Amino acid sequence: MKILLALLLIPLLIIPAFAETQTLPTEKGTLDVKLTYEPIELNTQTKINIDFINPQTQKIQEHIDYSISVDKDGENVFGPIPLTHTSVGSVKIPIEFNLGEGVYSMNFNIEGILFQPIPPETVSFDIAVGEAHAQPTPPNNEENGGCLIATATFGSELSPQVQQLRELRDNTVLKTNSGTVFMTGFNQLYYSFSPSVADFEREHPFFKEIMKITLTPMLSSLSLLNYAEIDSEQEMLGYGISIVLLNIGMYIGIPLFGILKLYQFRKN
Repeated sequence: MKILLALLLIPLLIIPAFAETQTLPTEKGTLDVKLTYEPIELNTQTKINIDFINPQTQKIQEHIDYSISVDKDGENVFGPIPLTHTSVGSVKIPIEFNLGEGVYSMNFNIEGILFQPIPPETVSFDIAVGEAHAQPTPPNNEENGGCLIATATFGSELSPQVQQLRELRDNTVLKTNSGTVFMTGFNQLYYSFSPSVADFEREHPFFKEIMKITLTPMLSSLSLLNYAEIDSEQEMLGYGISIVLLNIGMYIGIPLFGILKLYQFRKN
């Protein structure tokens, strides 16, 4: 599966990225929060662009009340600022990361979401600072969600497709040691590019429709695991390898066969 996703997204991975981006939902999924920032230098103010996004419309949500704090290893770096209102749904905040290299936590408390009188919702981002921490860290809500590309493609964490992936991961793959090891390696690859892909989908509806078509065969093949009884490491490996080979055949074998036939037809 990891190899398949990498092959599918190779064209996107070679697009230059001039800024880091992260997008995470609030704890109840009412709102998506997107961070965009240039590479961070220690002891220098970095402007963090923040967009509050309506997950239903995939557009910036106006009129949001928010508070922000930043800390590292329990030591405060920034804020918390008083409850602040943005009428446009986007803000830019300068923050100085001055506690050395490592992972900083940027924490949001958000109120008045979509004009509903609901309790505050929260979301936290891990921001890696320094060369030793250059690789993006997986979102801290990974255990409860984290299907960023599928969520962006199908519009909601509550969509049947996203629920299918989450249930497959939690109820099948993570029930075995080999599955857990696989997910650990897979997450390191997946979270290195999935925020950028999800953001690109939100900004380009046509690409979002392409991703729906692209992901549907893979989701159909993964649904076969719902009918398999996996009670051992050997069965997990056997079914997993079979699914990977099936997807390689669908996404690579069939197109290559079609291209070859077309070439032979034109040659004749």
